[in-house]
Amino acid sequence: MNQETVTVPNFTVRLSPTPQGARLARLLATEQLRTWGLPLDRTPQIVAELAANAATHGRVPGRGFRLTLYVVADTLRIEVTDTCGERLPRLERPAPDGESGRGLLLVAALADRWGVAQGPHPRKTVWAEVML
Repeated sequence: MNQETVTVPNFTVRLSPTPQGARLARLLATEQLRTWGLPLDRTPQIVAELAANAATHGRVPGRGFRLTLYVVADTLRIEVTDTCGERLPRLERPAPDGESGRGLLLVAALADRWGVAQGPHPRKTVWAEVML
């Protein structure tokens, strides 16, 4: 029996839960997508929003967040895992004059699918998928 080896392009990095870590997540994701020859239209913004949420709402002193990208068939999956599993994100309408609260609305608009998966306590992963 001849078995074919399937390689799943993937990238994982652990970052500090700070604004600098969130910016670095976007930059690293953009460079990885270029390396893979994938489009840069929506994904960097999705990564930026998910990473900013992890740095802002999922921040636990001394614990970073993890960015993972991988491609299966025609789908790019973006995952941001933090250690604040008790705070699950909710899609809400921000106040019209509010300066924040639009990140998940952007993710929902840009991604083909998104959701949240609780991991081993205390982790949670917010994920988004983009069809290629």
